[in-house]
Amino acid sequence: MTVPGLLEADLGPRARGYFTTRGAGASRLPGPADERHAHCTGLNLAAHVGDDPAHVAACRAWLEEAVGLGDGDIAWMNQVHSDVVAHARRGSAPTADALVLDARAEGPRPRPLRGAGVLVADCVPLLLASADGSLVAAVHAGRKGMLDGVVLRAVEEMARLGADPPGISAAIGPRICGRCYEVPEAMRDEAAAVEPACAATTSWGTPGLDVAAGVIAQLQRSGVERIAPGDWCTAEDGRFFSYRREGATGRLAGIVLTTI
Repeated sequence: MTVPGLLEADLGPRARGYFTTRGAGASRLPGPADERHAHCTGLNLAAHVGDDPAHVAACRAWLEEAVGLGDGDIAWMNQVHSDVVAHARRGSAPTADALVLDARAEGPRPRPLRGAGVLVADCVPLLLASADGSLVAAVHAGRKGMLDGVVLRAVEEMARLGADPPGISAAIGPRICGRCYEVPEAMRDEAAAVEPACAATTSWGTPGLDVAAGVIAQLQRSGVERIAPGDWCTAEDGRFFSYRREGATGRLAGIVLTTI
C-alpha cells in the first residue's frame, strides 16, 4: 500500500512497515505547529521534544489513519538508549529500546494491537518481522544501544518466541550515515573495539561512525539473512528530521504492522 508522505519498508509478504518523513506531499496532514514550536513543524510523532501535545496527537492520529489503523493500534516506547527489550501492550509505553509485538497473544478480541513504533532523528530505526508475520519488532539503535547489544537482544527475543532468525526480515530506515556522523577519534576507536563494522571516516576526512553498518553486522551474526539496508541519510536529506543538522527538532517514526 503506497501512502504519500511515507516510505515503505521491505518486510516480506506477511508484514508491513513504513518510515515517516516530515510529511511533504501527504494529504490532510495536521496544521503546522504555532511559532513556539516551529522546530517541530510537520509530521512530528514525538511528545518529548517540546512540541504542542495536541499537534503530536494529531500527527499520530493521521499516521494511524493513513496506514489503515484505529486510535491506539500502534504501541510506542520510552526510549533511553538501552539494550532493553519490552513487549508491546495497548495503552502502555514501556521504558525500552526494542518493542516486540506477538500477534498470536493478541487473539481475536476487538481492536487487537496491530503495530509497534520507534522514534528517531539520526539514530537507526530498525524494523523486524518473522516469516509468518506473527512476530514483529521496532528497535531504536543509536550508537550506545547498538554497542550495548539492543539489536542482538531483539532478535534473541523473537527467536525465543518462535521466530527462525534466517526467516526474519529486517528493514533499516533513515539515519545519519558514516559520511556525516563525526565523532572524536577516541570514541570511534572505542566503538570499533566493540563493533568493528561501525568505524567510518566522514566525507571531510575526520573520524566517524556508521551505526547502520554496525546494526547490519549484528543482524548477520544473529542469523538474519534478509536485510533491506535503505540508503537515506537524515543529515543530508531535508525530508527528514535530524538532530545533528538542526539541534532542537521533531522525530520521524518507523512502524511495523502485523497483517495476521
